[in-house]
Amino acid sequence: MDITRFHATFFEESRENLAAMEAGLLDMESGGGGADTIHVVFRAAHSIKGGSATFGFTAIADLTHLLETLLDEARSGKRTLDGVAISALLGSVDALRMLLAAAEHGDAIDQAMLARARAELERLLSGASAAEAAPAAAAPAPTTSADPQGWSISFEPERSLFLSGNDPLRMLRELGQLGELKVACRDDALPPFNELDPFEAWLAWDLQLIGNVKRSAIEDTFAWVEDQCTLSIEPLADGAPAAAPAASAAAALPVPEAQVTSAAPAAAAPAAATGGGRHDAGETTIRVAVDKVDALINLVGELVITQAMLAQRSAELDPGLHEQLLAGLGQLDRNTRDLQEAVMSVRMLPVDFAFSRFPRMVRDIASRLGKKVNLKTSGEGTELDKGVIEKIVDPLVHLVRNAIDHGLETTEQRIAAGKPEAGTVTLSAAHQGGHIIIEVGDDGRGLNRERILAKAAERGIPLPENPTDAQVWDLVFAPGFSTAEALTDLSGRGVGMDVVRKNINALGGQVEIRSRQGEGTTVSIRLPLTMAILDGMTVAVGGEVFILPLNVVVESLQPAADHIKTVAGDSRLLRVREDYVPLLDLANQYGLPATRTDAQPIAVVVESQGQRLALEVDELLGQQQVVVKNLERNYRRIAGVAGATILGDGRVALIVDVGSLSTKTQAAPTTITEEYLQGEMAKVIELSKRVRKVA
Repeated sequence: MDITRFHATFFEESRENLAAMEAGLLDMESGGGGADTIHVVFRAAHSIKGGSATFGFTAIADLTHLLETLLDEARSGKRTLDGVAISALLGSVDALRMLLAAAEHGDAIDQAMLARARAELERLLSGASAAEAAPAAAAPAPTTSADPQGWSISFEPERSLFLSGNDPLRMLRELGQLGELKVACRDDALPPFNELDPFEAWLAWDLQLIGNVKRSAIEDTFAWVEDQCTLSIEPLADGAPAAAPAASAAAALPVPEAQVTSAAPAAAAPAAATGGGRHDAGETTIRVAVDKVDALINLVGELVITQAMLAQRSAELDPGLHEQLLAGLGQLDRNTRDLQEAVMSVRMLPVDFAFSRFPRMVRDIASRLGKKVNLKTSGEGTELDKGVIEKIVDPLVHLVRNAIDHGLETTEQRIAAGKPEAGTVTLSAAHQGGHIIIEVGDDGRGLNRERILAKAAERGIPLPENPTDAQVWDLVFAPGFSTAEALTDLSGRGVGMDVVRKNINALGGQVEIRSRQGEGTTVSIRLPLTMAILDGMTVAVGGEVFILPLNVVVESLQPAADHIKTVAGDSRLLRVREDYVPLLDLANQYGLPATRTDAQPIAVVVESQGQRLALEVDELLGQQQVVVKNLERNYRRIAGVAGATILGDGRVALIVDVGSLSTKTQAAPTTITEEYLQGEMAKVIELSKRVRKVA
């Protein structure tokens, strides 16, 4: 049987087990782990060891065996896991993660990391053995000790064992790794050949395990099938091998480890690889490739568009003549919305998938900087689109590093300021309308307004008179801006915060800073729940329909003629109360003919990347939720266009990339117009017209 097809499942579940081990060890170190935490960590390690041995990943199995031995001593009360031991265990988790990546992707093994992890574990284990050897030599233990020199094991699985995904031969291989194993197989329950069901377990085994093996290690081997077998574990008499177990001559076959191969059905391999012997777990979850989920979401999006088209066409029908048809379309509308919400929820994951990696990171950074740091999280169950979660991790890493390195004072400084010696970094997530708010905060020194202003003046960054705190804090997002007094390998090189804003804006989000000197700083990130559905404002421009993302729209207005000023030739500014913002004619920007004849324009004020600008449009059509289509995947990347959608009447509407327009206005206001006048935008408009005719 080719078991390589189950590798993906093994790697994925092993990563989950490593995450569980890491979280449990950090809880134990902080004193917050309960009595069962050590058992959770041990079980995760045991699962990885069993799976890696099954698939032949010996380096992983060997290291996990050492780690498992240390954990077994801790859970049996023979060892206390202090800070040194937990650091060694966490180092082993890192080494296992490296070995898994090497086995999965063929990467080179970091031999230095592996040797260091093994040496730490072996040092701890040998130290414990030496300490226990002295009292043992002074008072020899009787032969009836808790750990005899051999065991007699009787193992008779239930007939349904294979159906739960367990392979008894895998357990024999695990026993063979504990000591010298003698195996006798009983086949007295075998029925006539014509009545034999190959998917049922008919054999039983009588085993002798020779060696100084703990009973708990044997019990752990059978832990996955303890409710699906009859099991007897008895010490051998006087620690010496007993007579060979009774069995038929033909069945009394020794089974060397190298000759034991899987005889279970193919369905048994995933559970065997991961140690997932609890057969009811597979009934509550199912693993599906992300590509399949994305394809399903795309099809539902097409269904939503088709339903909107039907609704628009049916609005012209006589309700009296087409009562049943309209009732059916109404039911279709409700079902489509329910289906859309259900399918979209499939891609939603709790933000704990992002938050869970930070306890370890905070611990390591605090240790390197010699600071005491507590991490507090809240709202871990708040759900967010999987694609957004994956892309928000890097910005959060930057923010947490800055909070610890720059935000928090040293222990001496905190004590002098009357603060607790341990600083606090907070990570929180919460829903707010159709968005999610993620905040990274600290109770440190806060931002220094005077130092930031001095740095801005030094670099020639323009500022309004009497800038507000928010305007000053916004300066830290300027490329290369940093007020750090010393460079470290963590932060302070003037990179990071501009990348944070860039990445968050790329997700359709916004970021802002709140800070009070001496009290701390909070960075707030506002993100859309999903990138597949967009709330937008529909506007008419040059005979076409465009979508403005609603999360960047500040307000819409009809300005008076004297509120528009022309500067530097053809650049225009719009006065919005006390401020002036650039005014762009979208029809001119996209190379479309001007269709508006009235003298008073309509302006939509938008904000992106901390910059405001006003977009001149022909008409405000309304607000609606649209399904985002990737224009780059279906055509090519176009400056000023973030994507496209299909409206209810079959027309293709382009989604305006406000961030791109904002960047262009800062650099050279006419370059985008020239680019589109060369025909690129005309091609896109023509393409949308052809799609409309086909629809």
